[in-house]
Parts: sequence; structure tokens; C-alpha cells
Amino acid sequence: MRLPLRCCALLAALALAGCGASDGQVSRAVEDLREARDADLNEIMLTVAEPAESVAYFQRLATAEPGAIAPKRGLATSLVRAKRGAEGVAAWREVTAHPEAEPADRVELADALIRTNDWDEAERVLDTIPPTFETFQRYRLEAMVADSNEEWTRADSFYETAAGLTTTPAGVLNNWGYSKLTRGDYRAAERLFTDALRQEPGLFTAKNNLVLARGAQRNYDLPVLPLTQTERAELLYTLALTAIKQSDVKIGEGLLRDAVDTHPQHFEEAARALRALEA
Repeated sequence: MRLPLRCCALLAALALAGCGASDGQVSRAVEDLREARDADLNEIMLTVAEPAESVAYFQRLATAEPGAIAPKRGLATSLVRAKRGAEGVAAWREVTAHPEAEPADRVELADALIRTNDWDEAERVLDTIPPTFETFQRYRLEAMVADSNEEWTRADSFYETAAGLTTTPAGVLNNWGYSKLTRGDYRAAERLFTDALRQEPGLFTAKNNLVLARGAQRNYDLPVLPLTQTERAELLYTLALTAIKQSDVKIGEGLLRDAVDTHPQHFEEAARALRALEA
């Protein structure tokens, strides 16, 4: 496996340190190399390793270094990633109680609480974070909490701030659009889903939500988007259900037929709905 660039640089420094350097310099170079290697391994375990493997790895580290905060953070992150919600919340509580805890740790605790549907506690945790701590993740969660409280003005403000704090705003624009959709502001929702797809053309949830927003306005034409055949069939199915829900049954029936005909394989959900209508 190729070594990361920083490890290669440290190896070079270590080689030079052997040419006339003191024992202390060599020891420091070795320690720097070990820390760089460990940091790279930690990053790998947090991002690409299997969730269960990541949890086991950080559990071992946390046991070996009970006073260190980094292994605790890694374990808490891994537990949330492994969808072990209650354990993730407990782990993040332990992190936030550590003397070296930072505001970002409380943001992660709030995120874990939202994942376990504990919105009230998540709001209380967010309220303890200084207003000067301004990050995308913090404002994304603030927007979600405001949404859950139906505080629409606050939600819109937080969504707008969050979108401005990231170079990849498609996800938060999609969430904002869904918020508008649930409020019945279909035109605003349509604009936000379109903006999300402009940022990330392959985001299928935004495509599906865009179709829902258009369908809610009784616009049953698919938008002009880059779509695979399967995606087109699924969006036609979404439009069909929207039309039927709004009592446009004949239109819905036609859209279901189009969905069945368009799908490259057997589209059981659409076929079942079509049979029910025909019966």
C-alpha cells in the first residue's frame, strides 16, 4: 500500500536524522511518524471501514487510552455510523463531559439525539453552544429543530445560513425544499429542489421531491432532468400516486402504465397499483 505523503516526508526526515542527528531528534522523528500513521488509520476507520469494524477498533483504542478524548470521539462517531443510536448518544455524552471537549462535540451530540428522535434534548444541547460557533453542521441542525417546532421563519433563516457555509449545499437545499413542501409552499419548494439539483444533478431524493412539488400543483409532466430509465419509471410512479391522491384518477392510471412500460425490469409496485385501479 502506498504511504500517505506526510508519512513519506517523515520517513525522509527520519533517514536524515540518522546522519549525525542526536538520539532525541531521532526519537521525535519516530514519534511523529507513529502519530501520522495512527491519524491516517483513524481516518480510514472513520470513513471507509465497515461500521462494526470501526466500532471495535475505537473500542480497543478507548480502552487502551481511557483518558484521551480522540478515541472517545472516534467511538462515538462509529456508533452513530453503525446506527447504534442509543449507544452513540451515550458515547457523545461521555465526549462532551471530557475536559478537552469543544463546541463541535456538542453539535455531534445534538445530531445523535435527533437521530434517536429526541428533539427536545437536541434543542437544549444546541442552546448551550455559544452563538459565535458558526458551522454548517450547527446551523443545519438548528434548521431541523426549528422545522420540528414549526418555527418557519427561524427554520428558513437557519437553512439559508447553513447553505452559505458549505461548498456542497445540495443536501441542505433539498431539506429546505422538503420543509417548504410540507408547509404547502409548493412553488418555493420547487425552486429549492431545482437549486439542489443544479448543485448535485444525481441527487435522486431531490428529483423525487421536485416531482412531488410539481404534482402538488397538478403539473404532471416530468421536469427536464438527466434520468436513467429506472429513475424515469420511479418518478412517473411518484407522479401517478400524487395524481390519484388528488382525485385525478385517469391521469394517475395513465402515468402508472407509463411507469410499467418505462421500467427496464418488472415494476411490481406500479403494476400492483395499476391492477388495483383497473379492478
